[in-house]
Amino acid sequence: MHPAELIDSLEMSASVLERFVGRIPEDKLHRERGEGIWTVYEHLHHLVLVQPMLFKRLRSFKNEEKPVIRAYVPDENEATERKQKRSVDELITAFKDWRAKQVELIRSCGPEVWLRTGTHSEYDLYTFEILVRHVLTHDGWHMYRMEEIWLVKDGALTK
Repeated sequence: MHPAELIDSLEMSASVLERFVGRIPEDKLHRERGEGIWTVYEHLHHLVLVQPMLFKRLRSFKNEEKPVIRAYVPDENEATERKQKRSVDELITAFKDWRAKQVELIRSCGPEVWLRTGTHSEYDLYTFEILVRHVLTHDGWHMYRMEEIWLVKDGALTK
């Protein structure tokens, strides 16, 4: 994928998320669908909580020749934070603000940054381009899961 396409997609992802979540009825945001399955709200909150970490990774690639990226595992603190009741509007605003910062940083990176390779404990290959693509696919995965939790009938929801 061309860098400009990735950047455009990242920008659009914020408005897709905003419009998508705006369509979900309030009573469906916090509906529990089963043991170990996050609610729609928890997925949204997670998307917001990881944006600072993703920004730091992007900045590491910009500022370091061979950045070392640590694996991210949601911990007890994130689980507690995901349960806190911030308004959906507040979460969407926070997501959009972080995404704007990320896009600004990505746009400021020249071709040499796009070619940089870092190390990541979970991946055989980890480049700036892969990171940018992961940010986009991470958004999409969580939006898909939110839609599934919202719309799929009982008994048909995947674990």
